[in-house]
Amino acid sequence: MKDRVFIDTNVLIYLYSEDELTKRMVAVNVLEQFHCLTSTQTLNEFCSVCLRKLKIPGKTVWNSIKEIIDECELCYINTEIVGKALTLNDKYGYAYYDCLILASALFNDCNYLFSEDMQNGQIIEGVLTIKNPFI
Repeated sequence: MKDRVFIDTNVLIYLYSEDELTKRMVAVNVLEQFHCLTSTQTLNEFCSVCLRKLKIPGKTVWNSIKEIIDECELCYINTEIVGKALTLNDKYGYAYYDCLILASALFNDCNYLFSEDMQNGQIIEGVLTIKNPFI
């Protein structure tokens, strides 16, 4: 059985990168090798970056979202996850939105969180390991 891994927004962005081809290949390999999960929050962040920063047209972003949903199990943010995120914020000091990602990964029994933005190798709550797949 494949490990359950939660995918942060930056990994999703690299799936569609035209400039970072090595990171793009790493992101593609992650989706092929693991049972990947992501959340409605990460999809919203993905849309924001694509539209605002990368200037990708909405229709293209929507097609990317559909591809991501085909490859990843989609998790929804609920009040229990919000509460856990606030607890994680107090305990670990990550920004609230990063804590929402951590809480979503924990809530959905993931073994790993793949992210470029958090401390590589850190273990959260004794069960979730943060991994930077790009190093």
